[in-house]
Amino acid sequence: MRSMGVSGVWELFIPDLPIGTRFKYQIRTRDGAWILKADPMALAAEVPPNTASVVTASSYAWSDGAWMTRRAATHAVAQPLSVYEVHVGSWREGLGYRELAAPLIQHVTDSGFTHVEFMPLAEHPFGGSWGYQVSGYYAPTSRFGSPDDLRYLIDRLHQAGIGVIMDWVPGHFPKDAFALARFDGQALYEHPDPRRGEHQDWGTLIFDYGRPEVRGFLVANALYWLEEFHVDGLRVDAVASMLYLDYSRAAGEWEPNIHGGRENLEAIRFLQEVNATAYRLHPGIMMIAEESTSFPGVTAPTDHAGLGFGFKWNMGWMNDSLQYIARDPMYRSHHEGEMTFSFVYAFGENYLLPISHDEVVHGKGSLLAKMPGDHWHKLANTRAYLAYMWGHPGKKLLFMGQEFGQLAEWSEARQLDWWLLDQPSHAQLQDFVGALNRTYRAQAPLWERDNEASSFRRLGAPTWDPSVIAFERRDAHGGRLVVVSNFAGTELTAHPLELPREGVWQEVLNTDAAEYGGRGSGNLGMVYAGSADGGSPTATITLPALTTLWLRHQSDPHVPTVNHG
Repeated sequence: MRSMGVSGVWELFIPDLPIGTRFKYQIRTRDGAWILKADPMALAAEVPPNTASVVTASSYAWSDGAWMTRRAATHAVAQPLSVYEVHVGSWREGLGYRELAAPLIQHVTDSGFTHVEFMPLAEHPFGGSWGYQVSGYYAPTSRFGSPDDLRYLIDRLHQAGIGVIMDWVPGHFPKDAFALARFDGQALYEHPDPRRGEHQDWGTLIFDYGRPEVRGFLVANALYWLEEFHVDGLRVDAVASMLYLDYSRAAGEWEPNIHGGRENLEAIRFLQEVNATAYRLHPGIMMIAEESTSFPGVTAPTDHAGLGFGFKWNMGWMNDSLQYIARDPMYRSHHEGEMTFSFVYAFGENYLLPISHDEVVHGKGSLLAKMPGDHWHKLANTRAYLAYMWGHPGKKLLFMGQEFGQLAEWSEARQLDWWLLDQPSHAQLQDFVGALNRTYRAQAPLWERDNEASSFRRLGAPTWDPSVIAFERRDAHGGRLVVVSNFAGTELTAHPLELPREGVWQEVLNTDAAEYGGRGSGNLGMVYAGSADGGSPTATITLPALTTLWLRHQSDPHVPTVNHG
């Protein structure tokens, strides 16, 4: 190869290489040793554990033009967003990208989700990393087929009206000798100082975000997935680990920035660059941050000193609410703040509420298994919790299997327990999730003003009960929807609750409905709010145990502004 001057780029032209040719680079290091490396820019790779790069070319003709046109005119913050997180290898065993399309589309459609989020599909050497230790940033993993097979899957999803988000991992990469680590025998992609260039927890290396060539490699990679595979959003993994130089490090194990602080200024500039570039070139897409700290301005625009993400995972809500819902209902009244503290900061960022794969592994058990009580009570708790979550400000994400009550903890080594759907109670839970998603999409108050504090008001008077959590959501057209949850283990009859307006309020969702496996208790489909002596409109309602109700004023306008692109 020949060096292109001081650019650091080397070039070699080999004509007429046939598709499928396997290759690597042979590099002589400064100390004279020869090493073999896969191509960092390869568009395909061998099926692991083989590691060569593979020559490929796309011949795919897309058929999602209508979807892409609608997407470009969409502002995701003002749209319904409920995401189904999928690990391709363990959703159903033995399915490649093409074989996955039909059953996944059917299941997601039945379950009512708006988007699928794939755990990382870039090539990775170890399946047990779930894709989070990437070796081929431009190569879709060959475990499930060719790059065009993945294009086919995404195209089919778009044609079915389902968006596609993909996990993207610019925060670290593995040390495998064939890949990016010490690419020319020295630190090249990674920062040379181990205090900045190595994740001790994960045994991986950290990109040198201060190098223009590294930033260019990563920014181009984000654009590659958006352009070449038409993905509608990137969920950026482990953002917190990128933002802080002392992330998971003891004193003396990290080097302050030029101002003496703990922020990784180069990583911050990189995130701002990739977000601003992606949104400028691909309007309508979503950049989503997995960020677990109180770093300011994660979803603020870059021209206002923000990071420029479209959404941030609400990890605080997730941790607090899961801790609450795992408690025996007898004791929940003493811990009401675990469910309501999120109201204080719900509009500080554009949030997405996640119950992700991280919450159903490593001894944490499945969502259903976290719930207290016998099987019936576990299912009732799950329905009440999900309806509360779907009513809470912020977009939604649920990991695969939780929609039908997966009992076992998730493992990438086996498929989901689909046999559970032969049991009526689990089939009813999936039916409930489908109804939950469809009702959510039809009720603009639950999503149209997700980022506006004036769209939300806490309710509870005249009798405040710490086991009852109630609030109002408003849309841009005057529509209002009230969410009322009773997380106690006993039914409350003749419970007084102030409502925003007089008149009839329709029960558009009752998680205790018999069709979902509940007892069928409630308010015969509606409640009436009346005023006495000029007081606030008050309804006397029945709140079944472990139940969430959604109430919509009968005379409210019903004008969902859904743009399914």
